[in-house]
Amino acid sequence: MAKLQGFEFWCETLKKASFVVAPMVDQSELTWRLLSRRHGAHLCYTPMLHAQVFVRDANYRRENLYNEVCEEDRPLITQFCANDPEVFIKAALLAQDYCDAIDLNLGCPQMIAKRGHYGVFLQDEWELLEKMLKVANEKLLVPITCKIRVFKDIEKTVRYAQMLEKAGCQLLTVHGRTKDQKGAMTGIASWEHIKAVRKAVNIPVFANGNIQHLSDVERCIQETGVQGVMSAEGNLHNPALFEGRSPPVWEMAEEYLEVVKQYPPCTLSYVRAHLFKLWHHTLQIHQDLREELAKVKTLEALADVSKQLRLRCQEEIAKGKDVEEKESGLPFPHWICQPYIRPAPKELVANGNSQGSEVKKTVCQKRALEDSDGTADTLSKNKQKKRSRNPNKNFCPEQKPKYIKCEQCGNPKGNKCVFNLCRGCCKKKAYKDVADCPSHRLRFKTKAEKRKAEEDERKEDTEAERSCSSPRLLPDPVTELQEQSEAQQPL
Repeated sequence: MAKLQGFEFWCETLKKASFVVAPMVDQSELTWRLLSRRHGAHLCYTPMLHAQVFVRDANYRRENLYNEVCEEDRPLITQFCANDPEVFIKAALLAQDYCDAIDLNLGCPQMIAKRGHYGVFLQDEWELLEKMLKVANEKLLVPITCKIRVFKDIEKTVRYAQMLEKAGCQLLTVHGRTKDQKGAMTGIASWEHIKAVRKAVNIPVFANGNIQHLSDVERCIQETGVQGVMSAEGNLHNPALFEGRSPPVWEMAEEYLEVVKQYPPCTLSYVRAHLFKLWHHTLQIHQDLREELAKVKTLEALADVSKQLRLRCQEEIAKGKDVEEKESGLPFPHWICQPYIRPAPKELVANGNSQGSEVKKTVCQKRALEDSDGTADTLSKNKQKKRSRNPNKNFCPEQKPKYIKCEQCGNPKGNKCVFNLCRGCCKKKAYKDVADCPSHRLRFKTKAEKRKAEEDERKEDTEAERSCSSPRLLPDPVTELQEQSEAQQPL
């Protein structure tokens, strides 16, 4: 059977999916996908999987894909991060029998993606991406899709999308934010970029960004003309988003825990993370249960904390506190599933500078205060822990002792090193020269002399054994008797 492509793939395999749950690391696992499907999701992605690890580690394959095979969990797209065509193809071939398509992650903006050189940090390497997609499109039995972020320039974003389509991409998800829009600088996603891409390509397009309610989904489809809308954070805070409902948090939490029990095993950290997202607004009020939720180590204990939160919320409802909660700035009482609105970065009003410069200035100023003022009030939590273990710990860079640098690599050298080097360089030199360095406890010369002495001793013992074991001439018993008889005859 020929491989379906483009709109044919979207219509027949994906059944014209328009409500999509995003790939989320450690969050879009099987149990969460099943919960989301119960409440309106048409299509789900696996969490982002690392292609290289997927190829070399059978346990990783089983835990993240093979053991999560479920008839209810279709259609399903498996997402990989990769920067090597051969590795990507090997991983995709191992996964293609367990999903309906393979997605290449070109949108992850996190630091781990920068260090690993994948995700959005490949968006300028068009030749590499073109090669990866062409080979994948030729060798795989299932379609290849991509998830990208936009460039600041709309025209460049359009050319980028057209290149991916030409290389073999059969469905494109466009996150309307640039690679720099993350954390405090997340900001608003650009639907204008998504709209321009949709008009320029001849494959299905999903939009991602600014989705908090079902009304946002409908408005996005209408304004951009996309085939579907993907939700990540909105889905985590309200799994019933695609139903257009905002149910009580405990309703979603209890149903999720039931699914976890029905489809084991599910990593406890995933369950804990989902409960933190669902109960986010309530936990800002009930801090004691927040700490309890972070400490417990069994599924039953997590369920018990969730139950306590439900009882406290129901007590507040009985006392009529829902009216007071509206004054807190939330659109609904805290026990209702609703999106988390990330605080916007501060803007410089005076001269109209960018938001980024203000945020960077604020961060730098705070760090400078922390470093110069060593009081517990200004130290980070990590430094406070170190201070609790060592009260004399000094965090001020001006007061820290100055170290003499190693002559070869620039790291601090050993104070009493015979070569005036750091431990690493000293070890290499001592090994090469068969020398000792008491400062770094390196004994290459001593060990060599000891081995030589032991070898000499073994040689002496061997020679002694040989001399002792050499044959000695024994007297002939016949000759000895004759001599005795001759000696006894009288003269």
